[in-house]
Amino acid sequence: MTESNPNTAASPETELSPSALSVANVSKRYRTPDGNVQAIDDVSLSLAPGDFVALHGPSGCGKSTLLLMAGGLLSPDSGVLEIGGEDPYALGAEARAAFRAERVGFVFQQFHLIPFLDVLDNVLVGELAGTSTNGEFRDRARELLDRFQLGHRLHHVPSKLSIGEQQRVALARAFLRSPALILADEPTGNLDAENAAIILEHLGNFAATGDGAVLMVTHDDRAKAAAGRSVEMREGRLV
Repeated sequence: MTESNPNTAASPETELSPSALSVANVSKRYRTPDGNVQAIDDVSLSLAPGDFVALHGPSGCGKSTLLLMAGGLLSPDSGVLEIGGEDPYALGAEARAAFRAERVGFVFQQFHLIPFLDVLDNVLVGELAGTSTNGEFRDRARELLDRFQLGHRLHHVPSKLSIGEQQRVALARAFLRSPALILADEPTGNLDAENAAIILEHLGNFAATGDGAVLMVTHDDRAKAAAGRSVEMREGRLV
């Protein structure tokens, strides 16, 4: 369903624990040779643990900018943004990167798998510089790949996988650390109906656990229908 007022305050029950994502009066302006462009204009949005929200609107309306800010990748010009009750933009660059790796999982339309790594190492790619891949994260990666019906593909490189399988690998990578927030940018854009349904089911199941939330940018009516809440953006504002 379409949310009639996305800026409505959270219920008292939600406020007992920090929001998975809280965006309060956030704005972002880009300088261009032709002048300033107001990409995000005084936007407020809150996702509680368990929420699955679809963000949609015409191209150029600010959806991707909002997603980048929500992921700790692009600082707002004004307003406050918190993930799990903490402001990533109050941290230095190195601490923010560590915070982002711990708290946020990203899923993209183009998958962004590393072609020379096998499936298991693509899921573990963020951990390969450390030693934890020999322990809990490696076990967690195997469990996720089994759940996503990829247990028989652990040592295949991405070129040996179907498009739907590649997106499931990307999804497992995003889920690895059990983040507070999953940010998905057109996750079904390259998929047929069957594989899109699989990805949306896994995103919905993640939110249904109540441990984290999903914010998904999409033009796909199937994805909007699968989300628990739908929010429209136009000209940098939620409508």
